[in-house]
Amino acid sequence: MGTITLNNHNIQFSLKDKLFIKSFLARVFAEEGVIFKSVSYVFCTDEFLLKLNREYLNHDTLTDILTFTLSNSSLPVVSEIYISVERVKENAEKLKVPFITELYRVMIHGILHLCGYTDQKKSEKAIMRKKEDYYLSLM
Repeated sequence: MGTITLNNHNIQFSLKDKLFIKSFLARVFAEEGVIFKSVSYVFCTDEFLLKLNREYLNHDTLTDILTFTLSNSSLPVVSEIYISVERVKENAEKLKVPFITELYRVMIHGILHLCGYTDQKKSEKAIMRKKEDYYLSLM
């Protein structure tokens, strides 16, 4: 099994039950049949994520997550996943769900991208949402 790390970039943020979360996220990879070497989650600000979005994707929009695959070949996966804690909080309020539920959804979403799922089309978004809901139900 690979390693999953939880890091911060210039913010004060901490998750409870880190071992449980890491184990659960590894389980998502296992159920999807995808081998990973390392995944580093980086919790950050809107400002930092916007900078990355502009620099690497030429997108000038706020987002809650950016997933970067660092491995040369598709397997095993090596990745960095950046999550804006501010954006997740705002989205949780809009959706009227607990912050931690929305955070877990976003963390799962990043892994699903690494497992080959996309969300460009409406039908793809529906598939990803169904997968996210499934994995959230297992927590």
